[in-house]
Amino acid sequence: MVDTTLVQKWETPLHVQWAELSEQAAIDSVNYSSGSALGFIYLRGIAGDTAFTKAVASVLDSDIPTQPKQTVYTKPAAVLWLSPDEWLLVCSYAEKNDLLQKLQTALKGVYAQVVDNSGGFMLMRIHGNDATTILRHISPYNFESLQTGQCVQTIAKKTTVVVVKVAENDYAFIFRRSFADYLWRILQKTAKPYGYALQKKWQFSETDWQRYTA
Repeated sequence: MVDTTLVQKWETPLHVQWAELSEQAAIDSVNYSSGSALGFIYLRGIAGDTAFTKAVASVLDSDIPTQPKQTVYTKPAAVLWLSPDEWLLVCSYAEKNDLLQKLQTALKGVYAQVVDNSGGFMLMRIHGNDATTILRHISPYNFESLQTGQCVQTIAKKTTVVVVKVAENDYAFIFRRSFADYLWRILQKTAKPYGYALQKKWQFSETDWQRYTA
């Protein structure tokens, strides 16, 4: 279990850039907001290995997604398919150590890898009528083809991102913390012709995760 005081003190990597910007109510065009403290766990294994899938299912109480772009919501975490042998688990930061330990214990002796990358990633929410257009400006991926509940690992300008379509024109945008300033400047510039609003205090709750279920 993580010390809750650390979670309460958590700041988005963009808190310095956003310090002088006013928080605004959501508008129709584009809205940006940073999620709360989250855990990011990378899981690798062989999807066809029964020992692997059963061990993971015993922790998540659900089978992991095995189809491209598929996401599965479980009580401990949202599970995002990234490749045939790679998944990203996104969970509450306060619970991530417990989840990590359970996975490592269950997978002991199994050909698999579990890595905590919570300190290296962040999540931003991008939503509004022009959200898909904004993503189309900065990435070559055809986001119109992405169905609600699906995810994709692609590139945005010069960095890798994971994008989950939570609802129509509503996306979770996951990327490395070290690229936060770089991507924020690009997102800010790209949205300028459309107008954008910033919600600094948005929290990504378990209710939101439930909307990920494919």
